[in-house]
Amino acid sequence: MNKYLLVFLLIFAVTDIISQSKGYLVIIGGVHTQETSKKFIELAGGDNARIIIIPNAGSNPVYNSELHKKEFEELSAKADYLLFTRETADADSNLKKMDWANAVYFLGGDQSDLTRDMLGTKLLQKVYDIYNDGGVIGGSSAGAAVQSEIMITGNELLNKDSSSAFVSIQKGNIETAKGFGFIKSAIIDQHFLKRKRHNRLITLMCEHPNLLGIAIDEATAIVVNPDDTFEVVGSNQVLVYDPTEAKNIREDKHGNLGITGMKIHLLISGDKFDLKTKQVIK
Repeated sequence: MNKYLLVFLLIFAVTDIISQSKGYLVIIGGVHTQETSKKFIELAGGDNARIIIIPNAGSNPVYNSELHKKEFEELSAKADYLLFTRETADADSNLKKMDWANAVYFLGGDQSDLTRDMLGTKLLQKVYDIYNDGGVIGGSSAGAAVQSEIMITGNELLNKDSSSAFVSIQKGNIETAKGFGFIKSAIIDQHFLKRKRHNRLITLMCEHPNLLGIAIDEATAIVVNPDDTFEVVGSNQVLVYDPTEAKNIREDKHGNLGITGMKIHLLISGDKFDLKTKQVIK
């Protein structure tokens, strides 16, 4: 083969690989609305959207899957759902359904149940493949929390009083686990303003000052674009905590944490943010 032709083919192959674009994330802070559902379906191709619903985080998986399937279909999308355990996740029938889909939607509940059933499976790899081929990954509540690489489980390690949850900002109190990692530069929190979850995310910012904290309220979503910018959609707000240039992260003898110079951005619907530059887009 002519060496110039070989070089051309190699350049073409590399360019083709680079041009393959990851898709979109629609990360909803809980209580999904028709507005967020419409946005999810629009990004997945409207009438051409083919959505797989994964209900493993919650109770009543059939009921909740049917409910969301009906809602998506009423908005002109095609939808189906999977029912599986850790042991049956990689069944051929599940993997074939994933080959049909161009979008995946994780329902709410307990995010640890999602990671228990899916981490390390071929099924999860199919979800990654859909995203890396330009598809759309969405989720609400637990389906939002699971999308960051460091995932908040919802448990406290020091405070065992469930009647007064997250009342302190102390080192080692907030339990995290490995999430699905669609977002690597930030930790996702949800139901944020309604459930007053500032303390737990501030704690994690002190413990992971190299990451952002993205706090999404109910009936609100961030739509993360392939270029790592996002836009706020919905009725309420999103907060971005940025400790990456903060100084003097410290701890007293009681385990209380301190931090100096952490930035907080309070975003409303239509606001845009760049995860790479850590700046609001004007």
